[in-house]
Amino acid sequence: MASIGYHASHEQFPPSQLLQWVQQAEQAGFTRCLSSDHFYPWSEDQGQSGFAWSWLGAAMQAAPGLEFRVVNAPGQRYHPAIIAQAAATLMEMFPRRFWITVGSGQALNEKITGTQWPSKSDRNERLKECVDIMRALWSGETVSHAGHVNVQEAKLYTRPDYFPPIIGAAITPKTAEWVGGWADGLITISHPPEMLKEVVEAFRRGGGEGKPMILKVQLSYDRTEEAALQGAHHQWRNNIFPSPVLSELYTPEQFDGLGEMVTPEEVAQKVRVSADPQQHIEWLRKDIELGFDELILHNVNRQQEQFIHDFGEKVLPQLTH
Repeated sequence: MASIGYHASHEQFPPSQLLQWVQQAEQAGFTRCLSSDHFYPWSEDQGQSGFAWSWLGAAMQAAPGLEFRVVNAPGQRYHPAIIAQAAATLMEMFPRRFWITVGSGQALNEKITGTQWPSKSDRNERLKECVDIMRALWSGETVSHAGHVNVQEAKLYTRPDYFPPIIGAAITPKTAEWVGGWADGLITISHPPEMLKEVVEAFRRGGGEGKPMILKVQLSYDRTEEAALQGAHHQWRNNIFPSPVLSELYTPEQFDGLGEMVTPEEVAQKVRVSADPQQHIEWLRKDIELGFDELILHNVNRQQEQFIHDFGEKVLPQLTH
């Protein structure tokens, strides 16, 4: 059986509200939490951008029954030595309750540094450098490195007493295959079943066989189908574009301009929209059959308390017992 988690979307909600909702999620039976890590929201309608690393310490103290993950892009907005230090501190305080998941990032968040936004191939090279640097620091080494990122005689003195896993983020089969060779596991997002199967197979082919796999499930649940569809369209229409588009746009205004052309029906092709808990159960069971160890549920509309309550009562027991 897979572990089921709640997604804390800092782009959509104030961190104080997210703190309450992870506590409710813990009480409802969720056992994981995935935190986004954005400087900007995807749209003006989302309208938030809390700092994930400030929030994580509070959330891990407030919801001690949950394991936490964060999706981070080291290398531009964040120096990898600082992320290694931040993660090590959380892992020392909350042993074996935190994983870091890493990706090559989006211009939306990283361009604020005023430096050049690299090509995808350069971002991948930079990400692998950052992963190697963080692993060396967690091992207690003194690290110097010159490349896409530079490090001079860095050493961490506060470290956990275990070696933390690094989960690689991938949306496309090509990236998933590459991630399989160096990551300790995979995190991806929900796709139509055939494409999701391609991502899984590519990860395993690239070296990921036997490694854990996490799926961030983008869904919209509400009292009626119409409310679920409209809620998804209002909040998530800017997020359904192919990975190269999501990676290259610079501002929420640009995403909003592109999102104006997206219909509710198009959103429903990318987000699992249903007011029927049984339908969500059936979809999630298929994810488990594909081999995912962990499902992080992101209800993309604004009805979070209702989602947490209903899924805790009607969905989680069917998937975890």
